[in-house]
Amino acid sequence: MVRRLFPSDKNHILMDVQACQQEVLMKYLVDFVKQYYQLHYNPLGLIDDIILEINKEKTYPMEAFEEFYHDLSAVYRYKHGEVQLEILFDGSTHFEKYTAEWIAYFKQNIMAFCANKYFLRAVLDISVFHHLDRVAYLAGNRLKYFLDSYYDIKVYKYRGIMEIAS
Repeated sequence: MVRRLFPSDKNHILMDVQACQQEVLMKYLVDFVKQYYQLHYNPLGLIDDIILEINKEKTYPMEAFEEFYHDLSAVYRYKHGEVQLEILFDGSTHFEKYTAEWIAYFKQNIMAFCANKYFLRAVLDISVFHHLDRVAYLAGNRLKYFLDSYYDIKVYKYRGIMEIAS
């Protein structure tokens, strides 16, 4: 049973694309945040305890990012998901088209999100610093709040997507 978060959330091809790309894009999220942090907050490349810990950590608990990924996927479908398929004249399938568009959108948004130091800190808290304790759970909540405030949309698990009145 597919969970619909808004009345026109019926693009099953896009949902399949997002499900197939989840693992790869969540790994990209953590790797990009680590690179961004090192380039922008340590431009001289000085090695201290924080940089050593960031470089040392190679495995991350991806479960902590699943809710963030699902919420961002839902926001994308809400804002950009078309229910009506278009005719493609370039010979590609809709699956390929949606894959390229979703990956580009995800990477573009992660780059924009990294400008916010609270987003960087939440991702690093989950992936590198506190991935085994309650701080990771709280950082996951910070990511959810960041996403809600960035798009002025609230994503509820059972009630779906609702616009936040500004």
